[in-house]
Order: sequence, then structure tokens, then C-alpha cells
Amino acid sequence: MSDIKTLEMPKWGLSMEEGLLAQWSIQEGDSFTKGQEICEIETSKIVNVLEAPFAGTLRRILARQGDTLKVGAALALVAEASISDAELDAFTASLAAAGPAASVAPPPARPAAAPTLDNALPTASAPSTKPVATSGQTEVPLGLLGSTDAAQVNATPHALRLAARLGADLSKVRGSGREARISVADLESAILAAGGRIASPTLPSRSGKAPRSHADDSQVPATPLARRLAGKLGINLHDCRSSGSRGRVSREDVQAAALLLDGQPQTATAPNAAPAAFENLPLSGMRRAIATRLQASKQHSPHFRLIADLDLERLLALRKEINLGAPGVKISVNDLLVKACAQALVAVPDVNVQFDEAGQSIRRFTDADISVAVALPAGLITPIVRAANRKSVSEISHDIHSLVTRVKAGTLKPEEFQGGTFSVSNLGMLGVRQFDAIINPPQGAILAIGAGEVRAVARDGQIVARHQLTVSLSCDHRVIDGALGAAFLQELKRLVETPTLMFV
Repeated sequence: MSDIKTLEMPKWGLSMEEGLLAQWSIQEGDSFTKGQEICEIETSKIVNVLEAPFAGTLRRILARQGDTLKVGAALALVAEASISDAELDAFTASLAAAGPAASVAPPPARPAAAPTLDNALPTASAPSTKPVATSGQTEVPLGLLGSTDAAQVNATPHALRLAARLGADLSKVRGSGREARISVADLESAILAAGGRIASPTLPSRSGKAPRSHADDSQVPATPLARRLAGKLGINLHDCRSSGSRGRVSREDVQAAALLLDGQPQTATAPNAAPAAFENLPLSGMRRAIATRLQASKQHSPHFRLIADLDLERLLALRKEINLGAPGVKISVNDLLVKACAQALVAVPDVNVQFDEAGQSIRRFTDADISVAVALPAGLITPIVRAANRKSVSEISHDIHSLVTRVKAGTLKPEEFQGGTFSVSNLGMLGVRQFDAIINPPQGAILAIGAGEVRAVARDGQIVARHQLTVSLSCDHRVIDGALGAAFLQELKRLVETPTLMFV
């Protein structure tokens, strides 16, 4: 088996702990070369392509599309055609045996009777070789009794809780999940295989009827089929047990809950009312990361906002002059605004900061690394123009175009979107006049850029038409005060309205 190699979940960036296998680019039996695209992997930040670290033949796929695996987990086996299927089976088994659950020696079993799901563990008067029956008719064989060390066993949270209630030792149970992870179904199967018995699930009742939950069940782990069936039958997932894989509610759990709730489905709408059509869309890894980071930003960063109107007349004239006079160069207003922000950050360095919450300190940077928000169907990502203050406008334009292209292709490297000292978010191309942006932690500020438009303004006592732009600066009040934020906007306004100063 020394000729068998594995393709593993890569680690892209220090914060990456797991990845979702989005799509295989080759199939079992295909040969590939070093550097060839093998599969697409989605992390909490990007969708990227895994390139083959060596040449070989893909003999067996271990991870299917949609599977989420830890960094370093085996995705597939690579071997020559001379390697038999039996050898591949043995190698796969050795990978499972090397998992956390297989490497732990089982602790000694306690001669105690197994508890019910609702009672504490009773004290047994004497050991017995027969299964121990609970008052709820769940029977756990003596051979499975014992305590479980959660840190040493690869099991779902639901399986750990059930094992603790039953007094079962999960190190004696073989898991069927990825990397031999133990689920509730695995524990119940082990009890039955050893001669025990599983009690039928019961729900508390009142006056012969089981109470119905009305809590939001969108975050309850459930299979897609179970969620659709629950919506059809009007069953709240909080009323279902979780016996499916990875502790999720299964279709059978929904059906059991429907029978227990008076044997009839719950009416989701008022009589004679047409049910509203909707679709449940699970959050992608990127969407979950965005939700977590921005919620934390709003909760922990005291936001305040400053608004300014910028006159674009001279900036637009400079852009036109550059684009006409420099063949092959096409500068956008956003490129010039990124350059202006970089120059303003150098002039007002106390805005060019990150807040180290753990160390309760402020990191102030010499160069302005500008994060530029780019919208994707799956969410938002902020590739970084490094040292924008040191680059020409054409270099900034080239960098932004290259970064956006790689963002949409899913080939952006972690170091190209992690970090940054300041962010810009531009919705002007969508016709948004003004908006407020949420700070991208650990940065201290973000500039929201609206649409440039012709407005009536007063100049020298006369009402004239001028191209104007409204920007909104969101600041973290823990590190940036109002006067400091205003000084940044003042410098930005000076550079935008006298753009030749950016080249001095």
C-alpha cells in the first residue's frame, strides 16, 4: 500500500479549518499531471481550485460533492492500475482506523445501569451480563456501558449528549460518518447489535395532545428532504428528534413528529388562506463567514458616520485626459478615488489603522493597503491593493482589474484578501446615491462611495450644474474620533477636487 497516495483538503490561509468540496474536475479512473485542476473547494472566504501536487491516476473518490471536511482530510486515493481494489479497501480502512476514535483505548466500563433520557444514572447493585433495561424501555448492554471522553472521541454533539444520558461508552462504537465520526444512529445501531433495545421517541403531552413549538427553526440542523417535508406538513423542526447523520433531523424524524402531533399535520396558515410560497436556501460558507464577521463588527465596534459631498469636475477632466493621452490605459473614477484614499491615509495616518482587540492596542501602518469590496453571487470579498499610496493610478487600475478577474474566477490567493488597513465600497455604478457601510474588522474605517451625478450647487453666488459625489465614512469610535475622521474626509476632498496634488 506504499504506492497509494492521497489528495488532501488543503490549508489556504491561517484561519482556514475546513473546506467544502464543491465540484470534481476529474473522475475515477482519470489520469492527471502535476498542476492540473483536480477539484473546486469552497472556504468561508473563497472558492478556489485545488491543483494536483503530483501526477497519477485517480482511483477512488472518498469525498463527494457537498461534503465539508477538515484541513488535511483525505479527498481521494491515487494509485496505478496495478493496485487492486482490495488494497484500496485496506488503505481506506487504515485511514479510518487512524482517526481520533480508533486511536483511543477504551476506558473501563462502569457496572452501572443505563439511565433513561430523562433520569440520572442509577447505581447498580451488582454487575450483570444481561442488557440493562431503563424505565423508558431503552436497554443498553453491559458491554457498552462506561464513560465517554469527548475530547478523545470523534462524535457528533447529539451523539455525545445521548451517550452521556445513557451512560454509554462511545469508544466502543464504530462510526459510519466521515473520518469514522459517530452519530446518534451509530450509537443506536451498536445498542441493537449488542442485544439491547431502543425506546420509541416520545414527546411530552398535555391533555392528550403534544405541544407545538412556534420558535424559528431555520437554524435547526436538518436534511434538505426533512426540511421540505416539515414545511409541507407544517411541522416545526424543534418538535422533531435528531437521529440523522451529523445530528440532523431526518425525514423519518419529521414523519414521527407528525404522527405524535395528534396524528395530523400542523396547519401553517389560517383556514382558507393560500400558503405563501418560499424556498429555503442554506447559507454558503462565504455567506456564513460574512454574517459572523459583520455581526461581530456591529456588536463590538461602536460605529459613527461622517458624510461629505465631493466635487468631481476636475477629477473627471483629469480622467478624460489620461484615457485620451495614454494608449492602452483606461482609468475609472473608482481607481482615482482609491488613489485619493491612499494619499489621504498617508496624510492622516491615525485613520490607517487596525484595532488589536486581544492585545487592546492600535496598529498604525506606514503604507495604505486598500481593500476593495467586490460583490459575488455567493457574497462579498475584499481583495487588497497593496501599498496603493506608492503606486501610480494606472498600476492601481491594473491591480484592481486583475484582482476582480481572479475573484470571479475563484483563483484569488489568501494573502490577496486577508488584512488591509482601510476599505472602500462603491455602489455608485448601481445608482445608489448614498449608503452606510459596516467596518471590516480589524480595520478602523470604511468609505462608502455613492453615484456621481449632476446636481445644482451654489458657486460664487450662482446656481450652477456640477458633477457631485456623496461619500460616507464609517469609523470605529474605539480607535478613531470624530475630529480625526473629519480630518481624513477634509484631506480626501482636497485631493479629489484638486487631483493634481495626488501626483506631487
